[in-house]
Amino acid sequence: MIKEVDKDTFEKEVLKAKKIILVDVWGPNCHNCLALMSAVEELAKKYSKKLKVVKMNVVGNRVFLMGLKVMGLPTIIFYKKGREVKRLTGIITKEILEKAVEELI
Repeated sequence: MIKEVDKDTFEKEVLKAKKIILVDVWGPNCHNCLALMSAVEELAKKYSKKLKVVKMNVVGNRVFLMGLKVMGLPTIIFYKKGREVKRLTGIITKEILEKAVEELI
């Protein structure tokens, strides 16, 4: 199961993690976000040894996400050793997402 993070757990779960982190920023009213969820879950299972996947709901985290310069949904942010290394925003397909994962692991 993919862990849900928020502004209070982001540093521990994302910035201090040892693996490459995929942060799925989503919203409950974002149809593209909901459509992407199954692909994110599938990749989380497929790459579980090399990749940690977390989700962050915009509800309750808007100000924090503005600080991360998240301006649209869905947004996928990859972190490595506490630093952002790649970002995908807008129309994201399973193929685009998997290609990004493959490039980073």
